[in-house]
Amino acid sequence: MKEVQKRYVCSECGHTETKWMGRCPECNSWNTFEEEIVSTPNKTKAGSASPSSDNRVRKLSEIRSDEAIRLHTGFDELDRVLGGGVMLPSSVLIGGEPGIGKSTLMLEMLSFLSENNEVLYVSGEESPSQVKLRGERLGLNLSNISIFCDTRLEVLEETIEKIEPKIIIVDSLQTLYTSTVASMQGSPNQVRACCLVLSNVAKRIGSSIFFVGHVTKDGNIAGPKIVEHMVDTVLYFESAENGIRLLRAAKNRFGSVDEIGLFEMDDKGLHGLKDPTEVFLSSRSDDDLPPGIAFTSIVEGSRAFVVEIQALVVPAKTGLQRIYSDKIDTARVSRVSAILERHAGLKLNDQDVYVNVAGGVKLNDVSIELPLALALYSSKLNRSLPSKLVSFGELSLAGEVRNVPFLERKQKAASDLGFDLVISPYIKNRKSREDIVFVKTVKSALVSALGLKS
Repeated sequence: MKEVQKRYVCSECGHTETKWMGRCPECNSWNTFEEEIVSTPNKTKAGSASPSSDNRVRKLSEIRSDEAIRLHTGFDELDRVLGGGVMLPSSVLIGGEPGIGKSTLMLEMLSFLSENNEVLYVSGEESPSQVKLRGERLGLNLSNISIFCDTRLEVLEETIEKIEPKIIIVDSLQTLYTSTVASMQGSPNQVRACCLVLSNVAKRIGSSIFFVGHVTKDGNIAGPKIVEHMVDTVLYFESAENGIRLLRAAKNRFGSVDEIGLFEMDDKGLHGLKDPTEVFLSSRSDDDLPPGIAFTSIVEGSRAFVVEIQALVVPAKTGLQRIYSDKIDTARVSRVSAILERHAGLKLNDQDVYVNVAGGVKLNDVSIELPLALALYSSKLNRSLPSKLVSFGELSLAGEVRNVPFLERKQKAASDLGFDLVISPYIKNRKSREDIVFVKTVKSALVSALGLKS
């Protein structure tokens, strides 16, 4: 009797070994190897190939490059993140926490696209009646949406090739199963194999396929990391503290990964948020700005908007500094605190520091370091900053305020909202203006903002 062949595959990077190892030598991840039974492929005639492959060798100059086809999804925010709409053919992986609205977004998109295209909704988690009830509750047109609830890969592949839909939604990727892989449903090996086959089939018939995926407790899409390399676009659906949904692209072969889509959920489903400033700025009177509040402009792809940074500095209960910040990296807050202590004489080593961003959006732009410093200093001195002041600049460890990208776009976004005072990094040969204060150091920025003695 022939011995069953086994191999061990890393669920993070796809590296294979003949024996189990505690640490992957390729990606250095611990306890990620999973056992996989190696199945013998069916023998085929010489020269035969799978239906989704093209084994011809041709010159690139002979390849016909058709004009790219993009379809409007019905959501301007989704189109922005995708790079202008759904590209045909393509494969998209969208992940997010349970209940955040992934299935709702996909169903609403299908309802819009079904008016002029053949679409297919593959449901592995809900019955057809459940999907229909959800669609009716959202007031969607379901007459042209086809639904398929068999998650066997071989049957699904045959169905797709038969009806050739332009848009395919697989909800979710973890429910698919193929008999060619000897592992349980939802395992990394099953997910990888099913994703590869369906992506190839969709591209062969000129369709776009969307895979809905779950996320782990770390916020990453569940399954092997190599799945993200198999698709053209990877989207992450996140939830802000005020219920706003943020859609970001971690990978996009047809557009920028800097774009961000903003959605709000109500009883009629998801809706694109056109004016993000209403969410990221607290509504208060101009002369009622409390200490510890600073405003800045950020740029996300093609849009620029103003956000509010909040800081609270209080004596530490243990005598040792602790930093609480999940919307701005704690390492950045620690670095800015050290710069203030060294170059502005602000001692924070015995203070607890709390940092937040209104609206719950995470900020990674280096230009937020100067407004963060102003907010910390304002809170420690218990003195309010001017209500119409915005600032942006990167802080060096030497206490310098350095230039940042998209400076003019950030200034314009603030000006459009009535912010008439700007603290900006010094730029050589830039003419001074009454509404813009150019600073070279963080200390001069504090003097300009709070009227401190230099």
